Amino acid sequence: MLRVAVIGSGPSGVYTAQSLVEQETVPDIEVYVLDRLPCPYGLVRYGVAPDHEKIKSLQNNLRTVLEHPRVRFVGNVEAGAPGLGVAELREIFDAVVFCVGAATDRHLGIPGEDLPGSHPATDFVAWYSAHPDAAATRFALTARSAVVIGVGNVAVDVARMLSRAAAELAATDMPQGPLGALADSRVEDVWMVGRRGPSQAKFTTKELRELGSLPGTEVLVRPEELALDPAYRDPAGLPAVARRNVEVLRGWTERPNGGGAPVGRRRRIHLRFFLRPVEILGDAGGVRAVRFERTAPDGRGGVTGTGRFEEIEGQLVLRSVGYRGTPQPGLPFDEATGTVPHIAGRVLEDGAPLPGVYVAGWIKRGPTGVIGTNRPCAKETAQSLLTDAAALAGRATAGDPVAALARAGQRPVLWPGWLAIEAAEAEWGRGLGRGTVKLTDWAGLLEAARAADTGC
Repeated sequence: MLRVAVIGSGPSGVYTAQSLVEQETVPDIEVYVLDRLPCPYGLVRYGVAPDHEKIKSLQNNLRTVLEHPRVRFVGNVEAGAPGLGVAELREIFDAVVFCVGAATDRHLGIPGEDLPGSHPATDFVAWYSAHPDAAATRFALTARSAVVIGVGNVAVDVARMLSRAAAELAATDMPQGPLGALADSRVEDVWMVGRRGPSQAKFTTKELRELGSLPGTEVLVRPEELALDPAYRDPAGLPAVARRNVEVLRGWTERPNGGGAPVGRRRRIHLRFFLRPVEILGDAGGVRAVRFERTAPDGRGGVTGTGRFEEIEGQLVLRSVGYRGTPQPGLPFDEATGTVPHIAGRVLEDGAPLPGVYVAGWIKRGPTGVIGTNRPCAKETAQSLLTDAAALAGRATAGDPVAALARAGQRPVLWPGWLAIEAAEAEWGRGLGRGTVKLTDWAGLLEAARAADTGC
């Protein structure tokens, strides 16, 4: 029997488990999918916007894998905690695959970044997604103007959440606190700002188009900014997504009010390009504006500063300039890339493979691609592990893995515990006259899981 621990139950972890149990070359294999949270699905549960029901339905596919007879979900287990480092995990499992994603946000590195009212967009996402680590987070949304720095899909999600009417979100699983805050929001203007041009923006076309279909919201773009991008004039040579993005933006410039709802509606989304943030302005009372430098294409795919500056008013600033991996206890780490050094998923320490230790997902390749990109990434790592199977199997391990994890000080939540959480969230929603509504804090999640008597 080859026992494998997969650390992380998001798409990369579940796809790794799937690749391991659905192959035929090593049939005698069990996979234990461990997660720090008592809930599975990672960013599909806690990173996908609540109104993106089609993407969130991917949970059904991940569920099928986690219900496979040779896969076990083990939540509420923190790999790297005292007594459960890489060495201890290797005493319990024949191999360990770290699929821990990129857990923190990138910093702008500019003055004023830490002023009150300036937040990583990831904090805002965690708040409206009911991540238990964000249970104490509050966004009052008293700002009249909000500035979102970045032009990727997370930035678009954040801008859309700030602009969408709360009544439209009542049918989602968004918790009551954020839903109430959005209902009381005073935000009228949302500025989404990128330092480069429209052809280099990282959002997908579907996400972009959604901004233009929000009831009660108009989208404003500036033709003179779009025209600064050489590819805007002739997008034929662009990749398909970038070309479609440019076409959507061009269509908005040709509408009388720039796109979206008629002028005079309550909210406006301003898409701005070729502006690089240089300072967040404000004081101890909070932010008041962001100072940007106008940039221009440098002819090599980047931009250069022009020495001209502009301030955009904002009492709320959400920084969405990418994710970054964090060092994992007991694993080597490349600070430059925010990843674990590897070759085909085998972790490298001082240039040599670390026996029985692997990586997949963002901690392997960096925060790039979409959810589906994790499939080939996971498959490559799984194949490396299976190639090494003969050398990994037959080690003396600590018996039943769940019992061993409990002896190491963990309080595992197994699959029945997760099903009990799901049932509690459905019941909570019914009591509110809504559908399923997420539980928001650790205590509530663990209390619900205990109803299944899983030992947590």
